[in-house]
Amino acid sequence: MNTPNGPPGPDLRKGLGLAHVFAIATGAMISSGIFVLPGLAFARSGPAVIFAYLGAGLLAGCGMLSIAELSTAMPKAGGDYFFVARGLGPAAGTISGLLSWFSLSLKSAFALAGMGALGAAVLPLESRLVALGFCALFLLVNLAGVRSAGWLQLAVVAGLLALLGLFVVLLMPAVRVARFEPFAPKGWPAVLTTAGFVFVSYGGLLKVASVAEEVRRPARTIPLGMVASLLVVTFAYVLVVFVTVGVLDVDTLAGSLTPLSDAARRILGGPGAVALGVGAVLAFVSTANAGMMAASRYLLALGRDGLFPSGFARVNRRRGTPHFALIATAALMAGALFLDLDLLVKAASTVLILSYMLSTLSVVIMRESRLQNYRPKFRAPLYPWLQIVAVLGFGFLLFEMGGAALLVSAGLVVAAFLVYWFYGRGRTYGESALLHILQRLTARELVTRSLESELKDIIRERDDIVMDRFDRLVENSVVLDLQSATDYRLFFSKVADELAPRLGADREVLHWSLLEREAETTTALTPWLAIPHVVIEGEGRFGILIARCREGIRFSDAAPSVQSVFVIAGTRDERTFHLQALAAIAQIAHEPGFEQRWNAARDAEALRDLVLLGRRRRQ
Repeated sequence: MNTPNGPPGPDLRKGLGLAHVFAIATGAMISSGIFVLPGLAFARSGPAVIFAYLGAGLLAGCGMLSIAELSTAMPKAGGDYFFVARGLGPAAGTISGLLSWFSLSLKSAFALAGMGALGAAVLPLESRLVALGFCALFLLVNLAGVRSAGWLQLAVVAGLLALLGLFVVLLMPAVRVARFEPFAPKGWPAVLTTAGFVFVSYGGLLKVASVAEEVRRPARTIPLGMVASLLVVTFAYVLVVFVTVGVLDVDTLAGSLTPLSDAARRILGGPGAVALGVGAVLAFVSTANAGMMAASRYLLALGRDGLFPSGFARVNRRRGTPHFALIATAALMAGALFLDLDLLVKAASTVLILSYMLSTLSVVIMRESRLQNYRPKFRAPLYPWLQIVAVLGFGFLLFEMGGAALLVSAGLVVAAFLVYWFYGRGRTYGESALLHILQRLTARELVTRSLESELKDIIRERDDIVMDRFDRLVENSVVLDLQSATDYRLFFSKVADELAPRLGADREVLHWSLLEREAETTTALTPWLAIPHVVIEGEGRFGILIARCREGIRFSDAAPSVQSVFVIAGTRDERTFHLQALAAIAQIAHEPGFEQRWNAARDAEALRDLVLLGRRRRQ
């Protein structure tokens, strides 16, 4: 995504580790999904609600695997917005980003409203004032830095999981099998629709993707954190719902808004109900805190790309946090407290499902585009069947959300598109993976290398690649992409034409040196790879030329069709670096899959990127 100006201010700080990622995802999922929804879901499907939670978790897992792949390929602020913008273009990205910001903010406002209601029960204050106070508190915590917000999230989630574990252990002996009969009184189709109803309980996984840029070692940390969180949450949901159904009578549980507290009161009395009330508060705290943190990163990413005012991309130099984006998110959450949240939350849930669907489609688009620099560290398994099942499942859930929610969501989509059309369209140029697919199908020039270059920069940041002298030489080197077959003599003539002026060397002398070196012993290390290297006269001179010949260069009878050649020429005082360059090329060329990627590279710049992003020990 090209913008007129780079992002103002410093970069976001990488302050989140595996425990923080787990806590953000887990805390964002365990809230109303377990403390409010089980009673409402039970009224829809009976005891089989257990399988509704399990089915929703499995579908969320399908989407999560795709999001994990995209997050390891592009660990940038904005998560699914960033993926959709690079996969489907800036218009779709603007819609996805603004709707995700709205969705997460509204769900966090719903948590604030719950905290306000609980606080008003023990404090002589109106519930909205309590909720606004908590909103201000979370804003201050997030402004203090992502690490502070992450540690708060970790502490809250640890306490929450401990309480739920205690709930299961103490109430499990009171479970009665008879309460599970009949198991599915309204039929299994009702269980499927209930899975759609409770799917919003798994929305926290998207929040991890939105803060991926602030995660240390994202290629490893994000998939592990997301998988661990989903497994723990799904297991916790199934166990807690099983215990709740087995403890409460049908009439008590059906439609209850406090099912866990009701179950704890029945078996443990007043103290049990109070303990679960504390658990509900912790759940709402974790949801609101993680929601504010994650939602603000969507505005940050939109601002960086020029699709929203650039002020939202500003990062506080001292704290490393997007302060304007955080303040705007807190303002939306506070304002939502004065609205009727019921329909808006349903619309936000619809948007959440749509975000999962678009992210899943983005995996398909990115893979089928055959972008060379799309290199996720984690790849979703069973491609493309997993993505097809996920998209169909999400489509079914969208249909089940109801006409009113779909209508409001459609209005939000139109509003977001108008933001792009009247603001972002003229301020950014977005090259998407979809254009690369269209170019491949139509054989017409539709793209530049801007997306490949952006992905290259993301890989460098993700893998903490610090450029050394070899990288700088490669970036400025000559790259030849030859189409027809030739022999090494004609090839060395071309090399001398290109390399001699850069080295300040005599063209004929360089040509003769290359021929003489090849006459001594062939420089073809394999039938596919050759590394001619010579010493030239003078001091402080060193150059590299990279070449591919699709039809092959004949070096010898043993290597009649060499396709990859790296030519090295340097003065005697550069002998040490000469050896280092040879070692670097050997490491890169022996990387698994390098030959296939080399042959598939589209042009000379793609060949250069393969060398720059190759795995090797840097000096």
